[in-house]
Amino acid sequence: MTHGIETHGSQAAAVFARKDAWHRLGTTVRDHAFTAEEAMRLGHLGGWDVRKLPLTASEITDDGVTSIEAPGFATVRTNPFTGQPEALGVVGNAYTPLQNEDHAEFLNLLADESGAVFDTAGSLHGGRQVFLTMKLPDSLTVGGSDRIDLNIAALNRHDGTGAFRILVTPVRVVCANTQSAALANHEASFSIRHTRNAKAAVQSAREALGLTFTYVEAFEAEAERMIQTSMNEAYFDALVSETFGLPDPDATTRTRQTERRRRARLHWLFADAPTQAAIRSTRWAGYQAIAEYLDHYAPVRSTGDHATARATRVLTSDDPNRIKRRAWATLAPA
Repeated sequence: MTHGIETHGSQAAAVFARKDAWHRLGTTVRDHAFTAEEAMRLGHLGGWDVRKLPLTASEITDDGVTSIEAPGFATVRTNPFTGQPEALGVVGNAYTPLQNEDHAEFLNLLADESGAVFDTAGSLHGGRQVFLTMKLPDSLTVGGSDRIDLNIAALNRHDGTGAFRILVTPVRVVCANTQSAALANHEASFSIRHTRNAKAAVQSAREALGLTFTYVEAFEAEAERMIQTSMNEAYFDALVSETFGLPDPDATTRTRQTERRRRARLHWLFADAPTQAAIRSTRWAGYQAIAEYLDHYAPVRSTGDHATARATRVLTSDDPNRIKRRAWATLAPA
């Protein structure tokens, strides 16, 4: 399942505002901004009652089955489609579940103050991860032509593999895919551990997200400087080498061919793609070419739809953002 969205027959645990998602699953709310309560109901995210149960091991011998207590706990939820208990992961004693309702309420409180509206919500990988995103009310326009929106995305993990993460992410309307850049001295993400104090920490993070608009201003200022700085193809070629690296001298023929195809696609995005028409031959176009390649053209492992696999990678993996941050650091003026 390349999209990662949890499904049960023809139903999917996801809800989207205004337009269908890339995988065409879930419920789309077209006539209004959906609420936290609707996210729980329409997205099949409510009533999971994520809880911890002690682990046991079973030993089967000729004398029968012996149950043995094991260290740690299993996180268990009530499956929203079947109503049956279902294991999600293994956690330690200090882990405290953060319910989907708490996840949504955090963003709901944030919406009251920022004017943001819910945009997407869903369950990934059988309930192990849950995401909710909100669209901030104000857009940026870089160089008078390139529009940037900002989303606040919150990702919770019920399987013990990561913290509750909150990201502030710039999004290009033209390609509708998330992008992020690491800005010097500005935070664009926050993490909260699953502990007894997690709910209090969520409140602290809500206050910390007052930095959002400082981040927006810094992003806009640096992007404006990029769009005012010219870039030729030779400089862009050097940026590609700096961002992706060069193959080793003893690299295989296949590796060299893959690098040549990537470089050719990147040069086309920079010099000829219609998505860069209004910002052609600028550092901003160089950054956007790399971002567009990672979001739409980079090879992914998939047994089905490559486009959905790319979209899922953008949502759940830090690899594309890590490469974008490297490009941003090279291009952003000191």
